[in-house]
Amino acid sequence: RASSNISAASEGCSDDWHFSGSTLDAATHTALRSSSKHGSLQKQRRTHIPDKPNYSLNLWSIMKNCIGKELSKIPMPINFNEPLSMLQRLTEDLEYHELLDRAVRCENAIEQMCFVAAFSVSSYSTTVQRTAKPFNPLLGETFELDRLEDLGFRSICEQVSHHPPAAAHHVYSRRGWTLRQEITIASKFRGKYLSIMPLGTIHLEFHSSGNHYIWQKVTSTVHNIIVGKLWIDQSGDIEILNHKSKDKCHLKFTPYSYFSRDVPRKVTGVVMDAHGNERYVMSGTWDEKMECSKIIEASQGNSIAEGKLPRTLYQTLSPKVLWRKYPLPENAENMYFFSKLALTLNEPEDGVAPTDSRVRPDQRLMENGKWDEANMEKQRLEEKQRAVRRHREVEAAGALVEGKDYKGYIPLWFERKVDPVTGELMCVYKGGYWESKQKQNWSQCPSIF
Repeated sequence: RASSNISAASEGCSDDWHFSGSTLDAATHTALRSSSKHGSLQKQRRTHIPDKPNYSLNLWSIMKNCIGKELSKIPMPINFNEPLSMLQRLTEDLEYHELLDRAVRCENAIEQMCFVAAFSVSSYSTTVQRTAKPFNPLLGETFELDRLEDLGFRSICEQVSHHPPAAAHHVYSRRGWTLRQEITIASKFRGKYLSIMPLGTIHLEFHSSGNHYIWQKVTSTVHNIIVGKLWIDQSGDIEILNHKSKDKCHLKFTPYSYFSRDVPRKVTGVVMDAHGNERYVMSGTWDEKMECSKIIEASQGNSIAEGKLPRTLYQTLSPKVLWRKYPLPENAENMYFFSKLALTLNEPEDGVAPTDSRVRPDQRLMENGKWDEANMEKQRLEEKQRAVRRHREVEAAGALVEGKDYKGYIPLWFERKVDPVTGELMCVYKGGYWESKQKQNWSQCPSIF
């Protein structure tokens, strides 16, 4: 009977409801082969970058004056960076986009929610050994990832605010989904650790069903800032809501505790339908894999401690692996622990906008191991940005004296709108980027580098 229930659970989805990392790789290779059949020769992506130089720096001499401050306002040398911008890191959320391609084929919204939940967790898998910070993008900086031909999607990011730093992101997949987000990063140095709080809502829409999912990111914490080996933890709760069906998924990222017997980096969750009935249990870790188990029966256990609510006990079918992390490339420890996708993100590419992160000179110098030159170039770019901001402040003051409206900085590819679902004021893609790329007309782009 259990096996018949499993196949019933899989009916609405494709036959790869149960898949692992190797299946995902196979799917990618199939996409590459099928694209080649249609006459487009696939670009060979790079598989390595120059090894990280061995530069030493006294971290405490810089960080001791930063306690309690917002780190985005403090100039930091590139020695603490990795050669990617925050826009590129945001694009890395798409590493396991195949989860969304499979979610499209789920006719059952509850099963689709399981894939969306696994996708929301998968974006943290690249962070486990990535203790270096990405470059703060300059205002107006962009990053595109055009993988429409081989992977079915294209992505555009733009830095739409500098203080607070905020990036807008829009992804379209011709396999049936659109993802958009505007993320503001708030960070505080607490002495022994650094807290990074991404603020903003992620929207995911499926074209054919109209299912519209929203969720927010959890807090990242970098430990041992002053003494010891740096390590990263993710903690907090993610609440995913399908606005069409009202199904929900609650995920809990358990913070690491030296005294806990739990598996480190543990994630647990429950998928519920619109009536609050628990339908699936989600379990796994944010750095390795996520599974889901169909719930047959839920019951209340006995309360162990006085004043605590009794735990819910679930009887489930065998768990199914939805997502498994890809292994890191060979020599990753000398290449900032970049994944296979991350190694390709800063690869020079013809035809991108002059504001693209790949064109950013300090980041390119750093990637090539020229850190002293990179630090000098970073100072030049930041001073250029400050001069533009001072000019804007003069314009604003002049407009105030003359009684005129001054709109301030206006993003190029995104516009601020009230989201009809959440009521938030957020930057949404207004179009035009890919058309400008096709015409190679970048005349409207600011000179930021």
